[in-house]
This record gives sequence, structure tokens and C-alpha cells, in this order.
Amino acid sequence: MLDPYFVGAIALALLVITVLAKSAVVVPQQSAYVVESLGKYSRTLRAGFHILIPFIERVAYRHSLKERALDIEEQVCITRDNVQVAIDGVLYLQILDPQRASYGIGNYGFAITQLAQTTLRSEIGRIDLDRTFLERATINANVVSELDKASDAWGVKVLRYELKNIRPPADVLAAMEKQMRAEREKRAVILTSEGIRDAKINEAEGHKQEVIKQSEADRQKQINEAQGQAEAILAVASATAEGLRQVGSALNTEGGEAAMQLRVAEQYVMQFGELAKKGNTLVIPANLGDVGSMIALATKVVKEISPANGARPSSQA
Repeated sequence: MLDPYFVGAIALALLVITVLAKSAVVVPQQSAYVVESLGKYSRTLRAGFHILIPFIERVAYRHSLKERALDIEEQVCITRDNVQVAIDGVLYLQILDPQRASYGIGNYGFAITQLAQTTLRSEIGRIDLDRTFLERATINANVVSELDKASDAWGVKVLRYELKNIRPPADVLAAMEKQMRAEREKRAVILTSEGIRDAKINEAEGHKQEVIKQSEADRQKQINEAQGQAEAILAVASATAEGLRQVGSALNTEGGEAAMQLRVAEQYVMQFGELAKKGNTLVIPANLGDVGSMIALATKVVKEISPANGARPSSQA
């Protein structure tokens, strides 16, 4: 038979161990425990080992301080142009104050989810269907801003909100597909017409440049021809003047006058012979035999011209 004192000691030891086990608390990393003392808030335990006062203190709430993701169920929203769309999303939040998260609201997760749905319906009702796909970032930011104002009293921080799916009705999707197809066809027609227009503009510009270049070439050609003719006339005139000067100088030399008379007589006879070859009818001058008088007249003219051309006067009277 066991000693009653021994049994009592064992029972007491077991009670002490049980009480110590119940009063010793180990809080994991990124967690927070809210402790109540006789039903009232006492303190918040952070990560580590803690001892509670037996039968007086207890852990009332356990919170994770990690970022959490809450799924926002799909709901039907009505856009400003009266189109019903089914939208769902995901919400990211984090507990910053475990005390307010415990006593500020009964279930902060449910409350934030409901508030996110009502806020989303309000945001969708402000814009048209076409803009819901373009303004996803704006919608997300507005939802986060509204939720953050309400959740601050609950010790919860709303970090992000993301729209997952936007599903319009089937008939609206079909109409949008037709609209997109028509828009693509419109762009194709516009691009084709712009290409034809640009091609015609380029062709006209090329023809214009060709005409300008051709006119410039003709102008330069005419200028060059005129300059060439002017230079040729000037060269002939210079050569003629130089020839006359040399003839005048030759007349002032000994035997020059006789040579000139012989040359005039030769030219007279040669030109008269050419006239006889070219025609059947020949008109003979009345003074054909008076060649000497014609030569004398030519000699006199040359002598009068020679001083005007710069030749020195003849020494003979």
C-alpha cells in the first residue's frame, strides 16, 4: 500500500508541472499574442519565451504579423454606361497593432472583405466599361485608399489591391469584338489611303524636282551657248581688228601698196569667176574694164582706215 504522503507529493508535483506548462508561452517569430488579466487587456507578447501568472493571465488572441492575402469573391458591378460586369480581386493586408486588431473589430478580415466589395462597386460605377480595362491601376489605388482609412482604427494596414478578372456579359463581349474588328479594318483603310497619298506626293515632288533640274540645265545650256557665241564673236572681231592693223602696217612699208593692189585685183577676179559658175545669167558692170580705178579706190579707203586703227601714217604723199 502506497504512502498517502508520497501520493500527495506526486500529485502536487504534477499540478505544479501542469500549471507551469500552462503559464509558459513561446511566441513564434512574426507573431504577437494578446494577454488578458482577469478578462482585461494586460499586454502584448512578441516573439520569445514568456511566463504568465497562473489562473490570472491568459492568451486571449493570437495574431500573425505577416502579410496576408484575402480573396475577394466575384461580384456583379454596374458601370456608368449600365453594363453589368463580374469582377473579383485579391487584397493584401498586414496587422500593425495587435491590440486594436483584437478589440477594435470582431473579425477584421470579414469586415475588410465586405468593405472592399462595396468600394469596388462604387469605383466601377464611376467609369464606362471601356475604361475599366484601361484604369485598373487607378481603381486599385482608389480601393486601397478607401480601405486604409477605415482599417486604421482596426490596427490593420491595407497594402495592395489587385483586380483579377473583369468579365462582361457574352453579348457585350461579342459587340466589343465587332467594334475591335471594325476599328482594325478602319485603321487598315486609313493606312492604305495614307500610303497612296504619300506615294502620289512623292511622285509629284519627284516630277517637280525633275522639271526644276531640267529647267536649270536648259538655262545653264543657254547661258553657256550665249557665252560661247559672245566669245566667238569677240574672237572674230579681235582677229579682224588685228588683221586690219597688220594690213595697215603693211601698207606703210615699201612695196605694201603694190601688194595690196595686186591682192584686191586677185579677189576681184576670183569673186567674179565664182558668180559666173553659180548662175546662168550674169550681169556685167558697165566699167568692167576699169579695174585700175577700182583698185585705186580700195587703196584710198585702206589708207584712210589705217590711221584710225592706230597705224602710223604713210611717209609717201
